[in-house]
Order: sequence, then C-alpha cells, then structure tokens
Amino acid sequence: MFTGPIEDRTAIRELHETYALGVLSRDPLLWGTTWDEDAVWTLIGHTVQGRAAIVALWTAAMAGFEAVSFLAVPAAITVTGDTASAITQTHEILREAGGRTRVTGGAYDDRLIRRDGRWLYAERRFRIVAEYGETA
Repeated sequence: MFTGPIEDRTAIRELHETYALGVLSRDPLLWGTTWDEDAVWTLIGHTVQGRAAIVALWTAAMAGFEAVSFLAVPAAITVTGDTASAITQTHEILREAGGRTRVTGGAYDDRLIRRDGRWLYAERRFRIVAEYGETA
C-alpha cells in the first residue's frame, strides 16, 4: 500500500496536507499550488482540466459555504520514479450558506507527478463514500 522512497511519500503526504490547509483556510492561492498546470479534477460528475479552471471551480464551490473543516488522510501511496498514485480518504464538515450542515466522508483516487523536484496533482477523482446531513 505504501511503496517507493520514504522522502517522496513524505513529500506527497505534505502535498495532501497543503491541499487540506488550503481548504481549511479557504485560500485559493495556496490550494492552487498543489495542482500541475495541466491537471484534471473530477468532482461528483464534473470534470475540469487545467489549474486555472480547477481553481475557478473550487473558488465558486467554496462560496456556497459559511465554514468548511477538511481532513485528508493517505490510505495508499505508490511512487514509481517521477510519478505516483495514491488513495486519499477525506472527512469534511460543511456548513452551507443557507445553514444546512453536512458531514461527508470521501476518497480521492490520485495520480501525481514530480515537476522541478515538487510533487503535484496530475489528476484527482473524488467520490463520496458516506454523507450525512441535517437542516439547521
């Protein structure tokens, strides 16, 4: 489940943590640094390509929330040279602008690439594993 050089796996874990911090702090500049320029993001039936388009979609989506708590936990990381694959579990507590609160457990299937010595997301495919909600 975890193969390849420990230095690379640590850097990929830190990439996941930077992504999570970007969500928690609602910082599109920080969050955007985790993506390769030509990355692909598939999020609940929507696929978008290119860092600028990905950040624009994320920024629009985040505008619908009063607050977001986001955790990302690597479940698997496989490094092969300058590419890697990973499965990342997520846990989100979402407070929508209208007051509804949802808790979502999900998973990302990730493809990563090392560019200029830095790991970046080349492709992320998100799926919801479980979701619970209540009306405020």
